[in-house]
Amino acid sequence: MAVVNKIMKLGLSEYEARAYVSLLAKNPATAYEIGKHSGVPTSKVYEVLKKLHDKGSVLVLDEGKTRRYVPVEPEELLDRHKDLVESLRDDLSDIRGRKELSYIWNITDYDYLIDRLRRMIDGASRELLVSIWEDEMALIAGYLKASLERRVKAAVVHFGLPAVRLGQVFTHPIEDTIYHEKGGRGVALVADSREVLIGTIFPDGSVEGAWSANKGFVTLAEDYIKHDIYITKIVKRFDGPLKKRFGAGYAKLRDVFTDEDLR
Repeated sequence: MAVVNKIMKLGLSEYEARAYVSLLAKNPATAYEIGKHSGVPTSKVYEVLKKLHDKGSVLVLDEGKTRRYVPVEPEELLDRHKDLVESLRDDLSDIRGRKELSYIWNITDYDYLIDRLRRMIDGASRELLVSIWEDEMALIAGYLKASLERRVKAAVVHFGLPAVRLGQVFTHPIEDTIYHEKGGRGVALVADSREVLIGTIFPDGSVEGAWSANKGFVTLAEDYIKHDIYITKIVKRFDGPLKKRFGAGYAKLRDVFTDEDLR
């Protein structure tokens, strides 16, 4: 297969290239399924997948006792090898077809989380919805600025006073309360209503997050960010009456299990 030979020029062995192409065409897939469809010998497939994982070319989904694999997106693979991008782009896109992505990738590494945020911003063509704290904003600000220069619309819910304002910024009114409730800094990004990343960064530096192009997951995150924007607009205009009615930190408003007016 010609595309396998081209991928091998990226530094992958023949078996690694075959496994990646097979996985791109059908995923998520188990090691057995990958070996069956790629022609990689059963005795070699686990070793091949480990090498692909170490190179960042595939990700692992642990589903109970079953381990499945998904490929990184062709764009991400090819971004590392610009000289072969054009000749491989069409080949890989044809294999992948128009299949919708429904899986969810777990993210536990901070650097990978930031890298994925940047890639999502770079890939946006229409709009970005962002919920973020200053620490992470400082690491993506340049990418966000570049997206705005491409006429991508951006709405940002910012926790704490922003050092820089990019796009339409809404300062969250109760960031301290949210931080203590969540136990860390939250981040959420939706790009073009197409893909979403959400996560929490804990005080010890550990991360729990996820990326997906699952439509339900994307819609849920969009609604979450938009809801915060709606509330921020309301609070900005009616802060006094709201605190008088619902208490400091809008505690009674945020108590979803009680409504005094409905008793």
